[in-house]
Amino acid sequence: MRHAAERLTYLKLAAVTMIWGGTFVAGRHLADQVDPLLAACLRFILASLALLLFMVCTRTPLARPSARQMLQLIGLGLCGIFFYNLCFFYGLHYINASRASLIVALNPAVIGLASWWLFKERLGRAKLLGIALCLVGAATVIVSRTPNLMQGASDAWIGDLLILGCVMAWGAYSLFSRALNQALGPLQTVTWSVLWGTLMLAISTVASGRLTVQGLAAVHLPQWYSLFYLGVLGSALAYIGYYDGIRRIGATRSGVFIALNPLTAVISGALLLDEPLTAPMLVGGVVILLGIYLCNKPLARGRVMGI
Repeated sequence: MRHAAERLTYLKLAAVTMIWGGTFVAGRHLADQVDPLLAACLRFILASLALLLFMVCTRTPLARPSARQMLQLIGLGLCGIFFYNLCFFYGLHYINASRASLIVALNPAVIGLASWWLFKERLGRAKLLGIALCLVGAATVIVSRTPNLMQGASDAWIGDLLILGCVMAWGAYSLFSRALNQALGPLQTVTWSVLWGTLMLAISTVASGRLTVQGLAAVHLPQWYSLFYLGVLGSALAYIGYYDGIRRIGATRSGVFIALNPLTAVISGALLLDEPLTAPMLVGGVVILLGIYLCNKPLARGRVMGI
């Protein structure tokens, strides 16, 4: 039963990364058409509505966290929703989606090292090698897909720094949810953090004068499709799956699945857009899968318990 539950967790995390593989493309499409702050606000208004509708349909009452838990949830909303999405949408104004996904591929290393430093999680040689392979594999896939991705405008470094801010924010959102995830569960933790993050984004958007009738009228149907994908699938559904993975197998082992993002993006491009799927991309994909296997192999053998 335990091994079956672990395999189901791995499948859920793989599905989450498949969804996230398309978020950079959708985000880049929006960055060229919609103001970044307005786009982030609309994304999480949709995510909040989806989460609340799900709770109504399943007759799940919204939990009442303690004052301490509420402060922690506000912190998660600040890091993982508000700050992350400002960096995400503004960063994609300066650099392309492939370059951004290369920087985001640093997530497994950041989460793993922070877990070791802050929570004394054991990082054996297999796990370190697995993280390194995930980084190498992700870089191989992305560079093979876009050989000239490091060529950009003179201000591309601003986008690099902003997307690096995404990595730092997501690391905090992954690591500091541990106690809340265990006490409240993934659905409640995600819902409350998304609600707080949405409130921060909405206040900022209104205060800056960007949430206007004219601004909303400029968002056309293709952009609403992208926002729906980012909000309902890429945020509400995927965040719950990711937090459930963290609760079950820990932040480091869940975080390495993020390395699958570029692989799922190129496979989707090959299947849906007839984009070329080259041998280096396939090799990079194999390296990513090997890295994920090495990071999760100790858990399967029961030698190392989660974090």
